[in-house]
Amino acid sequence: MKLHLPPRVSPQTFAAALKAYAGVVGKDWVMASDSDRDAYSDIYSPGDAGQWAASAAVAPASVEEVRAIVRLANEYKTPLWPVSRGKNLGYGTAAPRMAGAIVLDLGRMNRILDIDPKLATCVLEPGVGFFDLHDAILREKHPLWMSVPGNGWGSVIGNALDHGIGYTPYGLHARNLCGMEVVLPDGDLLRTGMGAMDNNPAWHLFPFSYGPTFDLAFTQSNLGMVTKAGLWLQPAPEASLELIFDIPEEGDIGWVVDTIAPLKISGLIDQNVFIPSWLGKMVLKGQRHDFWDKPGAIPEWRVAELLKQYKLGYWQVALRLYGEESVIKARAEIVKTAMKRHLAAAPQENWWRQGDAIGQYEITMGVPSAVPLQMSDWIGGRGAHMGFSPVVPATSAHVLGQLKRSRKIIADHDVDFYASFTIGGRFANNINMLMYDRDDAPMVENMKSLFNALIAETAKAGYGEYRTHLGWMDPVMDTFNFNNNALRRFDEKVKSALDPNGIIAPGKQGVWPAAYASERYSAAQGAASAKGGKA
Repeated sequence: MKLHLPPRVSPQTFAAALKAYAGVVGKDWVMASDSDRDAYSDIYSPGDAGQWAASAAVAPASVEEVRAIVRLANEYKTPLWPVSRGKNLGYGTAAPRMAGAIVLDLGRMNRILDIDPKLATCVLEPGVGFFDLHDAILREKHPLWMSVPGNGWGSVIGNALDHGIGYTPYGLHARNLCGMEVVLPDGDLLRTGMGAMDNNPAWHLFPFSYGPTFDLAFTQSNLGMVTKAGLWLQPAPEASLELIFDIPEEGDIGWVVDTIAPLKISGLIDQNVFIPSWLGKMVLKGQRHDFWDKPGAIPEWRVAELLKQYKLGYWQVALRLYGEESVIKARAEIVKTAMKRHLAAAPQENWWRQGDAIGQYEITMGVPSAVPLQMSDWIGGRGAHMGFSPVVPATSAHVLGQLKRSRKIIADHDVDFYASFTIGGRFANNINMLMYDRDDAPMVENMKSLFNALIAETAKAGYGEYRTHLGWMDPVMDTFNFNNNALRRFDEKVKSALDPNGIIAPGKQGVWPAAYASERYSAAQGAASAKGGKA
């Protein structure tokens, strides 16, 4: 990929900055060739990946090196885009929001600093992946479980910082963060919570501070770079029971949500309950042409045939209970009775007890997996996906309304419909997977038009996304429009005060420092604004 210099940085200044960075991390860890820039591009890019092209990448090995790089970045005015491992597939991977930014790759900082089996915590650097932590827990025979997202090849801390979700009782990953170490935009070092006191043993145990608590201000944030964090883990239960319900009709999602959400709110169900539509199962069985080889969305009559052939419901609820066996049995009877009011078929029951093996793909038992990446092969070619991810209240009225809305928009664009709802209690995350071939230009343009329509129409109904791809960070932030976009105005006041040179992740989540205010829409986004303006 050709070189895109950072805005207002001359070639001479850029070269001097890279030389200075090499003095900190060593020349082998300053990466600025065309192939290096390719490695840090958005491999799922919906369009020209150069729209989010890094100028280079720098990989520090310690917090001291991070601080030194940040100070130099202020000196040379070279903006940095921090990534933990750069595996944020469907949302931009390692690419920066603003073309020309230098990726600060924290993947070399991959130490597991502590695992406390008694209090069920760990302390990690950002380069620790889900498989790394899982292997360490198994190796030391700790009685602990993790929570993992659907695709578990990324960073544990990075996923939590980006508001990733999992499917266990600890499935709201940002909520499990407790006590961070953060490098600020001027190179200063902050410890949040009880860590603000030297040697406080409650740093990763008590989730608040003395005075304001800023931990969540560093999630989906460009206010600082997290170089280590505490994370709460789930104690391994005595037993676990999975109840699998096949839900026959598309409209049944309404009663499913109205049945499960109250049980989740009450605490009887403690996991995040994942409810994928039928296509979530089909993408694991083959490619699209194996089931439908004609252009356009798979027609409903063919969907009905596939459901019958593969003995699938339109939705599937794989609900898991955890704890002591006698308690699980009692809770399971309540769940089954509640579901039986609407569904005559008994669920499939899968018991696990301590000492039993855990399956390779059991994400509801904290086992990381990369199997869901198969969805990118659904279309064929150089497959890719993006997720449109609004949050709705967990009631049938809201869920069915959003289902109908997104269903129509996706149908209008003649795209296969693959939706899921994850019930987190009082809310549901509605993720619509949009799969495409990166080399099919008309298909990519259709996907961008579809994404714009989904953002605009969903916002009109009063719902917003909880995370999004680089190219739509500004349009999504636009939708949070209360009091003339007061949230963004507040974010940018804080950002500009802490980071007057705009060094850390300018444009992340649509938050731009004053130093780069003109880049908000002049920077190529690869997508038209949800309001219909130019990118």
